[in-house]
Amino acid sequence: MSPRVAGPLALALVLVAALVTACGTGTGREKTVTVFAAASLTDVFAVLERRFEDAHPEVDVRLNTAGSATLARQVAEGAPADLIASADQRTLRELTDEGLLAGPPEVFATNTLALAVAPGNPRGITGFADLTRPGLTVVVCAPTVPCGAATERLERVTGLTPRPASEEGDVRAVLTKVEVGSADAGVVYETDVASSEEVDRVPLPEARARPNRYPVAVTADAAEPEAARAFRDLLLGPEGERVLTEAGFGRP
Repeated sequence: MSPRVAGPLALALVLVAALVTACGTGTGREKTVTVFAAASLTDVFAVLERRFEDAHPEVDVRLNTAGSATLARQVAEGAPADLIASADQRTLRELTDEGLLAGPPEVFATNTLALAVAPGNPRGITGFADLTRPGLTVVVCAPTVPCGAATERLERVTGLTPRPASEEGDVRAVLTKVEVGSADAGVVYETDVASSEEVDRVPLPEARARPNRYPVAVTADAAEPEAARAFRDLLLGPEGERVLTEAGFGRP
C-alpha cells in the first residue's frame, strides 16, 4: 500500500468535497456520507442507498464504486470517504495496518466466481478448462483486484492457465466486454451475471470452496462517522442481508 500522501486524484476529490461543503448537498439534506464500494456492489448498494435515505431523510449518500484496490489507494491518498466496502479481506487488512480505519472490518457477504458468456453460449463453453481453448477471447480482472486474485487461486486449484486478451481494473469492466461482444467469456462473480440481461452464466464449481468475503469498515477520518456507522449497521442487519441475498450474494 502506498504512503498516505495526496496524489492528483485524491486532491481532486478533496476539492470536490470542499465545494459540496461550501455549497450544500443540493438535495435539501443536512449531511452527506460518502461510501466507497467495490465495483461488484454497484447495483446492490444503489438499492441500499435508497433504503438508507428513506430511513434517514437528513442524509445524502454518495456512492463511489471502483475496483477495491483503486478505492483503497484513494483512501490511502487522503480521499474523503466515510465508509469503505471491499470485495476481499486483504484490501481492508492493508488499510487497517496503516491505521486508516476506525475499527476492525466486518464481513457482510460472500461471492463466488462464474463465467459470463454471450447469450445462448454460442462457443459452447462449459467450464474453466474451456478457457484454454485456442481461438477464444477471454477477459479477466487484473491480479491486483479481488476478482483477479480469485482467478489466480482458481488457476492454482485447477492447474490451468488461460491466456486472457486483457486484464481489467474491475469486474464490471470484464462484464461489459462480454456484453458488447468484445470477449467470448469473462471471469466475473455470480452476482455480476445475475445483474445482466446481456450474458449467460456458466458455473465454476471449483471456485465454490473459496468464495470472496466482503468486509466493510468506517474510515478513521470519516467526516460523518455516525451516518457511516448507521449505513454499516444497515448492511450488517436483517434488511441488508435480505437485499444482498436477493442480489445473489452469500451469507458470511
